[in-house]
Amino acid sequence: MIKLVFAIRRREGLSEAEFRRYWREDHAALVTRHAEALRIRRYVQTHTVEQTLGERLADARGSITGRYDGLAELWWDSLQEMVEASLSIAGERASLELIADERRFIDLSASAIWMGEENPVIAGR
Repeated sequence: MIKLVFAIRRREGLSEAEFRRYWREDHAALVTRHAEALRIRRYVQTHTVEQTLGERLADARGSITGRYDGLAELWWDSLQEMVEASLSIAGERASLELIADERRFIDLSASAIWMGEENPVIAGR
């Protein structure tokens, strides 16, 4: 399973509430609409919560906290599925529309994107 993880910072001038509403409602609907063309197996949004505990966890590890407003996670069955979908005409159109929409609410230059292959250690019950 291939996973793309996008650590997101909201655009300057957007309140946290505006960012969350847009991401949960408008952008999620757009991703859902394009999921088949892009062969996305799963899409999960993780929105930040109150940071006191996160700050303590980061302090104990010497890590950084508070940089991002959320995480987007997308799964594909394989790297080949992801590449084939992105190279198709429908996939290319979907990707361009999603990126254009992301620019409305995400500070792309301050966000991080990462891709990897899952190695489940403790699977869901």
